[in-house]
Amino acid sequence: MFLEFIKSLYLTKRVFYLLAAIIILFLFSNWLPGIYPIIWMIVWAVLLTCLFDGITLYKYKNGIKAHRLLPDKFSNGDYNAIPVQITNNYPIRIHTEIIDEIPIQFQKRDFLKQISIASREVVNFEYTIRPVQRGVYTFGHLHIYAYTNIGLIKRRFRFDKEAAVKVYPSFIQMKKHDFLAINNRVSTLGLKKIRKIGHTMEFEQIKEYVVGDDVRTINWKTTAKHGHLMINQYQDEKSQPIYSIINASRVMKMPFNGLSLLDYAINSAFAFSNIALKKHDKVGLLSFSNKINNFLPAQRKKTYLNTISDSLYNIDTEFLDADFGMLYAQIKRQISQRSLLLLYTNYEHISSLKRQLPYLKSIAKKHLLVVIFFENTELQQVIHKNTSDLQGIYDKTIAQQFAYDKKTMVKELQKHGIQSVLTAPENLTVNTINKYLEIKARGIL
Repeated sequence: MFLEFIKSLYLTKRVFYLLAAIIILFLFSNWLPGIYPIIWMIVWAVLLTCLFDGITLYKYKNGIKAHRLLPDKFSNGDYNAIPVQITNNYPIRIHTEIIDEIPIQFQKRDFLKQISIASREVVNFEYTIRPVQRGVYTFGHLHIYAYTNIGLIKRRFRFDKEAAVKVYPSFIQMKKHDFLAINNRVSTLGLKKIRKIGHTMEFEQIKEYVVGDDVRTINWKTTAKHGHLMINQYQDEKSQPIYSIINASRVMKMPFNGLSLLDYAINSAFAFSNIALKKHDKVGLLSFSNKINNFLPAQRKKTYLNTISDSLYNIDTEFLDADFGMLYAQIKRQISQRSLLLLYTNYEHISSLKRQLPYLKSIAKKHLLVVIFFENTELQQVIHKNTSDLQGIYDKTIAQQFAYDKKTMVKELQKHGIQSVLTAPENLTVNTINKYLEIKARGIL
């Protein structure tokens, strides 16, 4: 008990300033002996004031109550609010200094908030944190240092034992783009929805044969019954299989604004999956590097979004090259129905694209493949920077060459009938969803 008291007791700077002043006065008393008794009176006054201040603070066992309200999970790459509630049970106004032990991932050791709280008052405030890495974040204790207007003694209150919160793919971003499932953004592009008759799994009706109909759809039983040719008519299946394919190799380790390309892709895949499910499509997931890390077959269940979220949470960057040959084999083996495949990857040089192009072309023969890769926004800053020295001109020329290579990659993919999205990392989710809505509107799947 005594040890806890000692640990909670702190002297403020005012005490040390007073002690320094008293020492100086004692020094001067060598030449002015008459002030010596006065100095001792000051010493006793300071001691009695400290005693009174301490009794005031320690008289009430639960003078301060506080609680940190942690959510069940954090949203990666977004600002998450941490509410804190403080109650002053003292009969007087109390000044407080709040120090929260923020998770080590933030490397923030200067958290301090000062609040003055009236008697019996409840104060609520919040601060925000922005995690840029998925995983478990552990909070320590919440410390409240209380002192009176006298300000000689501080009493430390400690609340909330260690608590862990998991950081999941950005559900804040997912909710932010929810409206796109209702308000089709690409309608402003002049695209027209068409009803396309196809040969997918969704049966529409049986009708009489007319010249030009596909003879392979003749329904022979109905033909025999009616005495003339009848055919089965199908329409494009409304619930189409769509897969987010995430490259988790070393090329996705590059960070922008503190967030790696892999985490940008994960946040985008999560938000996109939510939109696709609301559009009544079947959603699946595949992540790979030198091996297949995760595979979730496409399903339409609303609860499937939780399964996707848990799977995305566990994806991590591999410091190895991606094996696109193995990816092609996996897609051929596991995805038999024609599907929309959104491939999140990155290419910094056209030679790296050409190495993988044969596999991409093979995948695109059966499926609608959209290759999503990233602009290097750091290079854009170099390109638009005004410079006059030789080194600056050289750097700017190289940056322009890299930016030109990115545009060349888009044309190279288009030449082989492969859809593509070249986007800045921060615009990834919006551009991906708009590409999906464009494909839906054009009916090309």
